[in-house]
Amino acid sequence: MAIRPFTRSFTQQEPIPEDAIAAAVEVMQTGRLHRYNTAPGEESQAAALEREVAAWQGSRFALACASGGAALRIALRAAGIGLGDTVLTNGFTLAPVPGAIVAVGARPVLVEIDENLCLDLDDLEARIARHRPAAVMASHMRGHLCDMDRLAAICAAAGAALIEDCAHTQGARWRGRRSGSFGLAGAFSTQTYKHLNSGEGGILVSDDPDFMARAILLSGSYMLYARHGAAPEESHFQAALLDVPNQSARMDNLRAALLRPQLARIDDAVRRWNARYDAVARSLARAPQLVLPHRPPEEGFVGSSIQFRIPGISTEAARHFVADAADLGVELKWFGADEPVGFTSAHHSWRYVEPQALPRTDAILAGLFDMRLPLTFTLEDCTQIGEIIAAGAAHLVPEAHP
Repeated sequence: MAIRPFTRSFTQQEPIPEDAIAAAVEVMQTGRLHRYNTAPGEESQAAALEREVAAWQGSRFALACASGGAALRIALRAAGIGLGDTVLTNGFTLAPVPGAIVAVGARPVLVEIDENLCLDLDDLEARIARHRPAAVMASHMRGHLCDMDRLAAICAAAGAALIEDCAHTQGARWRGRRSGSFGLAGAFSTQTYKHLNSGEGGILVSDDPDFMARAILLSGSYMLYARHGAAPEESHFQAALLDVPNQSARMDNLRAALLRPQLARIDDAVRRWNARYDAVARSLARAPQLVLPHRPPEEGFVGSSIQFRIPGISTEAARHFVADAADLGVELKWFGADEPVGFTSAHHSWRYVEPQALPRTDAILAGLFDMRLPLTFTLEDCTQIGEIIAAGAAHLVPEAHP
């Protein structure tokens, strides 16, 4: 029986909610888009977003930034990381993460991942002992959380600041605790393909008042830090007030206005993403060639994308597999390609990072496939997509795997 092609877009996001559009229009009508351009006694949209994010996250402080990458760079700089320092991060992540480390003058050292696409904590411990890093930037790549309790304990024992890259895990939890809450800071992205959509943007959270005071100054507060919605008290700014450079990485009121109503709906969005993930996963699970990452019971994940492996697949077969899926309307990304494609890249293409041997990670990436699951897809769409992928894998020889 012929397979029915899929015809919908993998990059089409849901429309911005009407109340968010109305809030953005109101900001434009005032003309006061800059976050500090407020009337006496008025709270800006950016400050209100910070206050609401902190309450939702359960953190003491929050900072709205121009992008997720800016939030990562500010986090490193506010943690005192700079020239000559070593920062450990995942061998499997996206380019802005090692890019942030290089941008502050530090040296990225990459850590292996395991078959479930999580940071390999045994390898992390070994590399901490070898390199004595100033920080660990743990990237929850594609929404996969490692054992966060053990990760936090490892970093604390080593005296290494833990900064979480939560671009793919806003709304996720480990043992009921929100992603971004396990270390010194958590950084989120509000770029279009993340869990909140302002086109571009970022949010930094922390419970450390001195760290957050430096972060706010770094973002470019022009001595107007009192106008932030979730900021430390005045005393925490005094030590760094004249020494911290302005990096002009603020979020504007227009984007904040778009984000606040979306934040209020994020838990419903998580539920809907996970229903779509489950629909695809059920179809993929029927194909013995495909290996889905294990999701432990401690992890409350957000299924905004789905990954699977085909262990032992050749380069030629992987290319054909992706091309055949594309012919039927299914957009798969493959992390084993020699060159980066779109938002997909591997550590060999980061020439600003010194080459590093990651044999386990390379073997995993050689057979790793990835797919977005926008909320514009119905559950029926997701079942159809899963069936197309499973059918495409049917001719592949299944590998023996645990």
